[in-house]
Amino acid sequence: MKKVLTVILLSLCCTVCLAQRGDLRKGNRHFAKGEYQEADISYRKGLLKDSSDVAAKYNLANTLYREGNYDEAKKLLTYDYQAIKDNPHAADIYFNLGNTAISQEDWNAAVEAYSKCLMINPDDIQAKENYTYARYHLQNQDQNQDGDGENNQDQNNDQQNQDQQDQNKDQKDQNQQQQQQPAELSPQQAQQLLQAIQEKERETQEKVDKEKAAVLQSRQKEKNW
Repeated sequence: MKKVLTVILLSLCCTVCLAQRGDLRKGNRHFAKGEYQEADISYRKGLLKDSSDVAAKYNLANTLYREGNYDEAKKLLTYDYQAIKDNPHAADIYFNLGNTAISQEDWNAAVEAYSKCLMINPDDIQAKENYTYARYHLQNQDQNQDGDGENNQDQNNDQQNQDQQDQNKDQKDQNQQQQQQPAELSPQQAQQLLQAIQEKERETQEKVDKEKAAVLQSRQKEKNW
């Protein structure tokens, strides 16, 4: 009787594994056609049969990334490094986790993910480029945060100086001769010019970020297993 039970259990396990592989292959076919909702369903069916299946989680995360569901994609790609680092696809997992973090402008998480990707695969050129890009934005973010307090104080001082300068300018205008030297920019005009320059820089940076995001999307390691 024990042998019969063993055979039955082995048969059931094989049936479950085959069904699970079938769900993954079906999901891959949908994904290749851009049918992300159908792929989503197939991968979830595979995970219902084995919730620890790394391949199913990875494939579903790629699908969710394409659907714009970055939060859930990040959860599926988040592993303990020591537990996953020997997996043959670990570098791809951390690469896509970095891309997901960039999509959310979570620069710290992106830098960490690409670092782990490069620890596993130091020769990954794309990971190096994306790591540099994320680190650049992280450093800018830190600098902006450090400068906020100083900027607030500077704005208060500027306002006080502005009032005094306005009074001085009125007196100067009254005493000026008819022939004047070319006038310098007033503080108001200088401030307006500075704001215009900053706005232009912001628009340019947004354009660059959008172009980089498109490149990141095209480079996503999304060939499902």
